[in-house]
Amino acid sequence: MIYFDNCSTSFPKAPGVPEAVAEILECGCFNINRGGYEGAYEMSSLVFDTREKIATVFGAKSGKEVVFTGGITHSINIALKGLLRAGDHVVTTQMEHNSVIRPLAQLKEIGVNVEFASCEKDGKLDLSDMESKITDNTKLVVMTHASNVCGVIQPIREVGAMCKKRGALLLVDSAQTAGTLPISMKNDNIDILAFTAHKGLLSAQGLGGLILSEEIAAKMTPLIAGGTGSFSHIEDMPTELPDRLEAGTMNLPGIAALSVSLEHIKEIGIETIYSREKHLLAYFTEAISSFAGVRIVGPRNINDKCAIAALDFQSIDNADGAARLDEEYGIMTRCGLHCAPMAHKALGTFPHGLIRCSFGHKNTEAEVNKLLDALRNITSK
Repeated sequence: MIYFDNCSTSFPKAPGVPEAVAEILECGCFNINRGGYEGAYEMSSLVFDTREKIATVFGAKSGKEVVFTGGITHSINIALKGLLRAGDHVVTTQMEHNSVIRPLAQLKEIGVNVEFASCEKDGKLDLSDMESKITDNTKLVVMTHASNVCGVIQPIREVGAMCKKRGALLLVDSAQTAGTLPISMKNDNIDILAFTAHKGLLSAQGLGGLILSEEIAAKMTPLIAGGTGSFSHIEDMPTELPDRLEAGTMNLPGIAALSVSLEHIKEIGIETIYSREKHLLAYFTEAISSFAGVRIVGPRNINDKCAIAALDFQSIDNADGAARLDEEYGIMTRCGLHCAPMAHKALGTFPHGLIRCSFGHKNTEAEVNKLLDALRNITSK
């Protein structure tokens, strides 16, 4: 089997991830802030150290600004529903995943004003349109760093600068870039960063997070309220981070796994990971350009995208093509609308969708060659 669905979740995971989960479960998965014994203290140290590692990767001021959640969709909902109120103005883009579109649709029902900045036919954000939509009344801009459909990398730094001029906040969805592209809270003008552990960070599903300042968190209504193991004498959620946004029992096996995967990424280097993935994308893109029966959707320049090749068959149904890749050649891809129908409308591929091939740094040229051979056979018949 050949795996080309790393946009969905990375595979294989970083070395040591399964063992880290097993060790926590076997040797004592003690809750932090809730036990006055050595095992609980050790878990607290593990969580503290992992927060610090995340802060280092993304250039946060401290690990205290790192809030762990159940995943990036959870993170985005916490941020959007915690910040936005009736009458607020928020700007997003046409290339967003449903993890942004659907919470915003709910917020529209309570009176939040949502506007969409347009994108070009290859998915690139129209910066002038974005700038025209950010006004002095805009509270928040929320956007993906890179599209999960076609891989286009969006200019978050430039948008962040626009936000600062208008006094708006920038929330970035880093689902497709955390761990594969350099991201800096300061240099990229990011106010709130949502991340997930199981994609580019090479860890397990069920864990994500937010990075934000205490000043921003103080303006938010916690989406979930409950026990934090701290400030138990008060009825309201604590004002301090990360406690304010971390009610309930934490995913400690997931945090242990993330700690291990972050060490692995540090050893390899994010730049090296992206270079390997981009090499495979370039290799594939050059070879498939001669195929008459399939086209690549999105930017043609590989420097404008992460390692995603979005394919549209010209003579056969994309779903049939993806099924044949799996059944006849053992090649795993993702076909359909990729939980991003508005992005497909912008790209001109709605409602039929695309076949998405997303490469990881562990994939090889030999595997890409097998994909090319399979596509050649499928499109020639």
